[in-house]
Amino acid sequence: MLPAELQIFLDRKVSEYNRPSFIAADPISVPHRFKLKQDVEIAGFFAALFAWGNRTTIINKATELMQLMDDAPHQFITQHEEQHLKRFLHFRHRTFNPTDILYSIAFFRQHYWNSASLEDAFVPGAFTGMEDALNYFHTYFFSLPDAPPRTRKHIAAPFKGSTCKRINMFLRWMVRKDHQGVDFGLWKKLRPADLIIPVDLHVARVARRFGLLERPSTDWLSAVELTARLKQFDARDPVKYDFALFSLGIGERF
Repeated sequence: MLPAELQIFLDRKVSEYNRPSFIAADPISVPHRFKLKQDVEIAGFFAALFAWGNRTTIINKATELMQLMDDAPHQFITQHEEQHLKRFLHFRHRTFNPTDILYSIAFFRQHYWNSASLEDAFVPGAFTGMEDALNYFHTYFFSLPDAPPRTRKHIAAPFKGSTCKRINMFLRWMVRKDHQGVDFGLWKKLRPADLIIPVDLHVARVARRFGLLERPSTDWLSAVELTARLKQFDARDPVKYDFALFSLGIGERF
């Protein structure tokens, strides 16, 4: 396709998938069950963190975790007693095990005792770029004493070369707001224009087929490259094309 034709095609696919009917079968359905901002942040973080593999399983495991938190994750995390943590000793999702969930709870407890929003965990002051924000979050997340080394594999960062697909997806949920009812648009320090497109093997395959991605490796630099190309279509909101590229790759097997 010519660039203008490709943009028309992708815009049509964004309109097709960026609507409330998209929510039920996607992990974003888990944070959509909550109203309190902090509950949405916590539920969204875990739903995104679990997002590899079958989407039904992802939704079920994230829902199970929220139920273990009494379906009030912010209240549970900030007010629980030590004995309440025993309920997580048998929780697992793929390689995410009780050690990982207990440390995550400890991190969130410390954070929400000092901040009203998880946005501050990515942008504590002035925003200096998404790479800095994601690298800062990784360092901050593991700043508690005795942070378990095994949990580090679950939190991606650009300095590790990762596309940071799941965290970028979580940020899309929290930052984008277009009145379509899917993404939340809760955060204000970050703008949609600051975001990086969530890239996995499926998105990368579709992007290369359209000539939007030339880098052969699927890594952080490929996510940056693809985002830059998508900004040629919409500089203010390039990650809206996640709806199109993801759905073409997964749903339509493009």
